[in-house]
Amino acid sequence: MDVFLLILSLIVLILGWTWMLVPAFYGLPSLHTRRGRIRKALQLAELKPDEVLYDLGAGDGRVLVIAAKEFEAQAVGIEVGPVQCAAAWVNALANGVRPKVRVKRDDFFKADLSAADVVFIYATSRQAVRLEKQLAAQLRPGARVVTISFDFPHWEPAGFDQGELIFLYKMPPQPGDLTSFLSRR
Repeated sequence: MDVFLLILSLIVLILGWTWMLVPAFYGLPSLHTRRGRIRKALQLAELKPDEVLYDLGAGDGRVLVIAAKEFEAQAVGIEVGPVQCAAAWVNALANGVRPKVRVKRDDFFKADLSAADVVFIYATSRQAVRLEKQLAAQLRPGARVVTISFDFPHWEPAGFDQGELIFLYKMPPQPGDLTSFLSRR
């Protein structure tokens, strides 16, 4: 019994370290988003049934589950961490939305996002600068990008929830920034 507990403890420790270290290696934080904030972001993006949502850095899959279950969207998670991929897959299975959810183990800076109608991102300002060109080049006109806690420094938002710090952008992106958006209001 003691050996079993030791092995189990080691497995949990390894999984915990993997959960944190793999995303950190890519310079990404491992942060959770409140479900209410996710719903507000998807409402701001006007996610519709059968649209394709991409979650960059899907973590435990909570955005994917809400998009599939509550908005009836097809949801694709791009996640670099193998433990997070497994957690997202299990979360989708446990919530009965597995047929509407796919999880890809990939670096979202290298992923093909061209099939997305909506892209959900909760990252940092440093990643925003790296993502601007990729999103502008890959997303078709009319696609939406919704971000939490950061804005794109060279794009004017199409919508903004100040209370939750959620930004909405529509493709093609309009030059500007948050200040130019707020000055029009």
